[in-house]
Amino acid sequence: MVSYKELGLVNTREMFAKAVKGGYAIPAFNFNTMEQMQAIVQASVETKSPVIMQVSKGARKYANPTILRYMAQGAVEYAKELGCEKPEIVLHLDHGDSFETCKSCIDSGFSSVMIDGSSLPYEENIAVTKKVVEYAHRYDVTVEAELGVLAGVEDEVEAEESHYTKPEEVIDFSTRTGCDSLAISIGTSHGAYKFKPEQCTRDPETGLLIPPPLAFDVLEAVEQKLPGFPIVLHGSSSVPQEYVKIINTHGGKLPDAVGIPEEQLRKAAKSAVCKINIDSDSRLAMTAAIRLHFAEHPEHFDPRQYLTPARDEMKKLYMHKIVNVLGSDGKLG
Repeated sequence: MVSYKELGLVNTREMFAKAVKGGYAIPAFNFNTMEQMQAIVQASVETKSPVIMQVSKGARKYANPTILRYMAQGAVEYAKELGCEKPEIVLHLDHGDSFETCKSCIDSGFSSVMIDGSSLPYEENIAVTKKVVEYAHRYDVTVEAELGVLAGVEDEVEAEESHYTKPEEVIDFSTRTGCDSLAISIGTSHGAYKFKPEQCTRDPETGLLIPPPLAFDVLEAVEQKLPGFPIVLHGSSSVPQEYVKIINTHGGKLPDAVGIPEEQLRKAAKSAVCKINIDSDSRLAMTAAIRLHFAEHPEHFDPRQYLTPARDEMKKLYMHKIVNVLGSDGKLG
């Protein structure tokens, strides 16, 4: 058993309470590689923002659980090295699919886990979430649960259709499970293709897809049922079209990739939404930078030559999200 506190990590309880009260959201950036982790820490320190570094079950397998634990500890020490005396870094499991997966993460040093029982019948979702909460809380680990289903594909998570969260269920669910935060479905979606073309309209001048608005009426109804309770939005990448264009111009193929407009995420961040998940945007930034680098330097083969600009682009993206979308800059301490 490894306690996250030994690694210098924190759980989400206090940072979420501050975020709800302060009207901003904590960035939850997925990472798979050292370069992503470095960029996240650099952005967090330079903007003085708390941060959640999260990994999916697939990312944990890719990185190796033991290496991942030391990467998280290294992230804390790296932040201190960069001048942050008291980093607020969470290591979070994104979309845990079973009690066993969540337990394994808690035992190996995660400070927060998500149990995603949203695809299960309601009572089964409650049962597995409660089981995870009871185990996690023994070690002061916080638990995120999910009600409602997001469409899209991301790692092992896949759903054809979304189902909005039912506000009338949230009080019963949160009370019976004891979860610390709740991911809801209001129209966000996983992956780089968050909406089908037929769900969108097209800008007559640019030809770009304009996605449908988020269901803020559902969010407001949930807030009324659970005032002050931490709410989470998954699938909240904006799919920056400048990255899509670079990728497509240099050999990629991402037709009609579209995300959540940032102005809608800004609005959400000022509500009870205190954690916003961003994954695809980082992947797009990294891929765009690498494709552009190879187009300009076809003779390069040293990974450091193309991963350095990729890391720099991700850091730029993370800082933009923290300062201009989530409003979590300057909130450390």
